[in-house]
Order: sequence, then C-alpha cells, then structure tokens
Amino acid sequence: MIRDITIGQYYPAESVIHRLDPRVKIVCTLLFLVSLFIQNSVLGYGLATIFLVCVIRISRVPFKFIVKGLKPVVILLLFTVVMNLFLTRGGETLVHFWIFTITESGLRTSVLMAVRLIYLVIGSSLMTFTTSPNGLTDGLEKLLHPLNRVNVPVHEVAMMMSIALRFIPILLEETDKIMKAQMARGADFESGNIIQRAKAMIPILVPLFVSAFRRANDLAMAMEARCYHGGEGRTKMKPLKYRARDRWAYAVTLLYLVLIFAVGRFVSFRLWIF
Repeated sequence: MIRDITIGQYYPAESVIHRLDPRVKIVCTLLFLVSLFIQNSVLGYGLATIFLVCVIRISRVPFKFIVKGLKPVVILLLFTVVMNLFLTRGGETLVHFWIFTITESGLRTSVLMAVRLIYLVIGSSLMTFTTSPNGLTDGLEKLLHPLNRVNVPVHEVAMMMSIALRFIPILLEETDKIMKAQMARGADFESGNIIQRAKAMIPILVPLFVSAFRRANDLAMAMEARCYHGGEGRTKMKPLKYRARDRWAYAVTLLYLVLIFAVGRFVSFRLWIF
C-alpha cells in the first residue's frame, strides 16, 4: 500500500503537457476541478471523461501508474459511496431492508459522487506527475505574486508547499524501509483487529518522526549554508514565459469549461444512468 501512494511524485517524460508553463497547468487543473462541480449530468461527466482521457494520452504518463494512485483513497471512496447510497432520499425506492433504503436518487448520486472523487484525484495528480517540484514552486510564486502587495510572503509559502510535496515520496520510501526492517525482526502489521494494528504502527511512527526531523534539520542547514534568506532580490535562472502552446492550452481548457457550463445550464434534458 505504501508504494501505491503516488501523490507528489514527478513522472519524467517527453510530452507537450510536460513542456507547458507551470502556471498553465495549475490554472487548468483548478478549472477542471471547478468543472466537476458546476454540472451534475451524465452528459457533462462524459465530456469530462473525454477531456481527461485526452490529457492522459498527451501527457504520456502510463495509465497503470495513474490508477495505482487511487488505491490509498479506496476507503474514502467506499465511505462516500455508502453514505450517499443510504442517506440520500428521493425518487423510486429500489431496495428496502430493515433500516436501510436505497432509492433511485441515492444510487445515482452515489455513482456520480464516486466518479467525481476519482476524477478529482486523477486530475490533481496529473499536475504533479507532469510538473517538477521546482517548476511547481515557480508557478505558484508567479501566480500568487500580487499578494505581495498585502505583505503576504508568497515566495516562502510557495517554497513550503514545494518542500512538502517533495517530502511526500521521500517519507513514503522511508516508511517502507522501516516496515521491512520491523517485519524482518518479527513485527506483524496485518493480523489482529483495528486497535491491535494501530498499536503495531507505533514502532514505525517513532523512527519515522525521528527521520523526518533529521531530514528537516539537514535541509535547513543546507539552505543556511547557501545563504538562503527568502525570495527578496532573488533572480530566476529560467524565468517563466508564456509561449504559443501555453495559450493553446488555455484556449482548449476554456472551451471545455464553456461546454460544461452550457451542458449544465442550457441543456433541458438530463441523461439518466438507470
């Protein structure tokens, strides 16, 4: 399970998506996430599916690598589906057993909510798969630059977010090593009930926290040794500049957003799954 977590990882490849400006990928990702909430029809989700599949094909990130990142959110996904399935009322009653009732509206809502959650994870993961940590830092800093006028430390905020994303795969790898070391000493993390499994995680958490603090201290010393004192007065070796492909990416995303809005606002009929 630890190796299945791909959040924050960067997948190097030669594709148009990888060469896009980081600001474009951040803004387009946010617009895609917004599009999932401004419509609630099967036709709208069909457009979102086509758009997402096209982006995945262009990015050249293996589909298996993307799907592997969904495994850690399976529990959250199942919880969301079950809650919407049994608590949503409306429409024809399909199944009634004891205190549990499944209605047509609840079944439809649970399915669409599951699709929405999956697309949220895939869409946001594609941004980190195709953007290096340095590029993500530069893009965030550039987008948030107007906040400097109200004394918001934009550079420091972007740096902290980038370091946090960069440390996710490192800490996951460290956790995997600690678990293997503890298992070689006879530790059992799979048997027993939930409380016993939680207690078995204590021998992992203690050395993991020690390792995390040690890495943070090493990073702070390295930044201090290189005379890092924030972003004021610093220049960029590779300044961000919009190119023709970036403008095309904005145009395609805005066209997709307009189509989604039109489907949700002006299409009078709704396609039902059931």
